[in-house]
Amino acid sequence: MVTAYDSTFAAIAVEAGIDVLLVGDSLANTMLGMGRTAQVGMDEMLHHLRAVRRGAPEACVVADLPFGADATPELAAANSIRFREAGADAVKLEGCFPDRIEAIRAEGIEVVGHLGLLPQTAVSLKQVGRSDEERDRIVAEARAVEEAGCCAFVLEHIPAELGKIVTESVSIPTVAIGAGPHCAGQVLVMHDLLGLSARQPPFAKARIDLRGTVRETFAAWHREVAAREFPRI
Repeated sequence: MVTAYDSTFAAIAVEAGIDVLLVGDSLANTMLGMGRTAQVGMDEMLHHLRAVRRGAPEACVVADLPFGADATPELAAANSIRFREAGADAVKLEGCFPDRIEAIRAEGIEVVGHLGLLPQTAVSLKQVGRSDEERDRIVAEARAVEEAGCCAFVLEHIPAELGKIVTESVSIPTVAIGAGPHCAGQVLVMHDLLGLSARQPPFAKARIDLRGTVRETFAAWHREVAAREFPRI
């Protein structure tokens, strides 16, 4: 699974064989210049979801319910229906809220959970799940979201050993983002994977310095224009 926010990169991800595209609320940071994921809303999410669906019409697409869009079971269900109409195959919901999950599932919509570090509401982006209390809570939440009807859930920024414990505690797939190698799958923010981010999270390693490549390409073109070497007739 990898994040996608537009038609071009969605199409490229599918060409590369990526199984699932996530229209993440991380677009608040990566695409819109916002400081927190909690600042993005339904309008922005729907805009980018439709773009991804146009670029990858046959792909499995999951869309994040933004902060506040799932404040009640009724609102969560209504906004999930909007996502389905815009092309989402499933929605992702942060936190352990069985009643909201059940309300969405009652509409026939698949739900992917999200446990561990919860960026929408976290005070700090430090790793969680280190204490016995946090570990037990996350394991209990994993079982609760599975029972409520989640088809899978993301585990973010927890110790690898806890990722293993949680994965072995449930029968649905777990997807790691900084949760170690023992989960069923992995997900990364596209910008982190491609080296486009100005700051990398500790668990993401860029496979290419695309930020540097793009910067140098722009700079080279700018130099040619300034020297009147472009365009060449």
